[in-house]
Amino acid sequence: MLRDTSMLRYKILSFFLFSLTDLISQVNPSNIFIVRDKWGVPHIYAKTDKEVAYGLAWAHAEDDFKTIQKTFLPAKGLLGKLDGLNGAIFDYAVHLLRSRKVAERELKNLSPNGLSVIYGYLEGLNAYAKKYPNEVLLKNSFPLSIYDYLTGLNLMLHLFSDTGDVIAQLLNNNIDPLEDMSGVDNIGSTIGSNGFAFKSSKTKDGKTYLNVNTHQPLEGPFSWYEAHVISEEGWNMLGGLFPGLPLPVIGTNKNLGWTHTYNYPDMNDIYQLIINPNNKNEYRIDNNWKRFEIETVKLRVKIFLGIKVPIRRKVIWSDFGPVIKNKKGHFAFFSQSLNNISAIEQWLQMNKANNFQEFESALKLLGIPRFNIIYADVDDNIFYMSNARLSVRDSTINWREVVLGDKSSLILNKYHPYEDLPKLINPTSGYIFNTNNSPFNSTEKMDNLKEINYNSSFSFKEKENNRSSRFMELISRYDRISYSDFKEIKYDQKYPDSIMFIGNIKKVFDLDNSKFPDYSDLLELIQNWDRRGGIENIGAAQWNLYYNYMLGVLSKNNLNIEDTIDTKYHIEALEKTSDHLMKNFGKLNIKLGDIQRLIRGDKNIPLSGLIDMIAPTYSVPIKDGKLRAVSGESYIMLIRYSKDGPEIETVIPYGNSSDPSSPHYTDQMRMYSEKKLKIMTLDKDEIFLNATNIYNPN
Repeated sequence: MLRDTSMLRYKILSFFLFSLTDLISQVNPSNIFIVRDKWGVPHIYAKTDKEVAYGLAWAHAEDDFKTIQKTFLPAKGLLGKLDGLNGAIFDYAVHLLRSRKVAERELKNLSPNGLSVIYGYLEGLNAYAKKYPNEVLLKNSFPLSIYDYLTGLNLMLHLFSDTGDVIAQLLNNNIDPLEDMSGVDNIGSTIGSNGFAFKSSKTKDGKTYLNVNTHQPLEGPFSWYEAHVISEEGWNMLGGLFPGLPLPVIGTNKNLGWTHTYNYPDMNDIYQLIINPNNKNEYRIDNNWKRFEIETVKLRVKIFLGIKVPIRRKVIWSDFGPVIKNKKGHFAFFSQSLNNISAIEQWLQMNKANNFQEFESALKLLGIPRFNIIYADVDDNIFYMSNARLSVRDSTINWREVVLGDKSSLILNKYHPYEDLPKLINPTSGYIFNTNNSPFNSTEKMDNLKEINYNSSFSFKEKENNRSSRFMELISRYDRISYSDFKEIKYDQKYPDSIMFIGNIKKVFDLDNSKFPDYSDLLELIQNWDRRGGIENIGAAQWNLYYNYMLGVLSKNNLNIEDTIDTKYHIEALEKTSDHLMKNFGKLNIKLGDIQRLIRGDKNIPLSGLIDMIAPTYSVPIKDGKLRAVSGESYIMLIRYSKDGPEIETVIPYGNSSDPSSPHYTDQMRMYSEKKLKIMTLDKDEIFLNATNIYNPN
């Protein structure tokens, strides 16, 4: 018996040592092939997943090394040294959220497969930094360790979880104490995305359709990069990823695909703490005073002309989570991302799933902190889920409000399993959709989920929006849709019959323009507008300017869109709109494309779309009175599934490189603005045959 036990221990130890050696062993770059297509999209081939991740890091660094670096500088406390106070906020957040401690504690829970991909990615990134030291932004920022990577990942997951919004609200004194709750419901922000899936019973060609259509910033740390990864270990995935991620997180493999859209359940909880009047470093819990955990951290901040100075800040922790002291009191907050680094693990399993059963198994990890999931596959399954890592809470308490944190029973340490979350598969209607609207309106009414069947503490904020209303208008016209119908729905740029969700601003459509002769021509353009957002549209430009000026007028007067809005405020916004148009264009009746532009490098082209249209554009003012697109349709992938595999078309707003000297810096702009797509494939032979460049890293 003793000999058998010893042998078992020997086998376990040998397996562990073999796995550890495999994880940290160096990659041979000559085993990796980066195959660039005519659009500069990297298709990365290697025997192992680890080698593929190395190649992905190298290829992405070639295209956007600067943004990738900024993703991980906070993990080393260096973003403030580069970007000043704005960067130091992220350095501070890493300490406040204990992101490195989370990384150290949770590392042991990652599987060898997940760790292998991360180690491969890290090795590729470090190799690139060593090969091109002149591209490294800050001395001593490389090499990155596994803990640096996972710390940066944890911070990213917090940003996905709206933790950054909570911190900002508290630091800016915008969360009111328990006596006045008027500010609490403002936590969070509106971020758009669309996902549609259609079963073969709803399509004319008998194929299953999926629309991957997220609405993110067009540039920066949360803009999309397109890549294709394939290994001999069952990984073959084409899709989008953010800088710093070692794998696609939306897209398709040969059997199935999915997209994410933002959802808005109650993810974060805020506690007001009672402070000991005789000792400000103590708070009350279970009728006892307990001392805060207090740490002083030194932030390195660039101030002016490259001068860097240290700034000391206190980090305070309680049993309820991190603590921020502001003018209104001491507030603790909790997010499940305080215990989570497992998103890569889940996305990898989703990447490699061969069917819905394997995909569903991956979803049960609940490592991805939020996001709706819209799914389709070659077996004609379609699926919707409002995914989130949600705390198990006392349902007798209103967690949407600030909670008095004085009892240990209120400490949150569990989250709801997969089985508790809203999800729907293969509705009889034959379609599923989400436009950041309610999870309880994802298909025809008869098939919809019912909110009453789910835990009340989930407290979903999202209701309906212009996109969901317009989608329902459009889909009601079809018994079955063709692929061209599918594209028309996806690219639709018209508001629903009555523009919704603009509160009392809509009064402008009813003003009697004969009473306002100075603005009667402008009012006529707005009131006769057909609610469309094409580049040739007259009315769209005028509405866009008026709407944004109106929001500014309301803000200046401490009003919101649901308040009673005096006519004088409408006139003020009309005056600003008129002045803007006449000063910069010399006339009122300009087209949307005259003012709204897609700009990068020396390319400056008209762009259609308005906020909260199915195919939206969000733009900001620039010189000459024009508007520059900054957010909207940031990655588009349309897929048709059949037993022969997926047929794929994609496009991104600019090009697949952020390097101004690259031919792929702007080569998709015209295609994007004209609503055209490029054909993509997962077939290795076809990709090699049509490649423009094939090479190894290093």
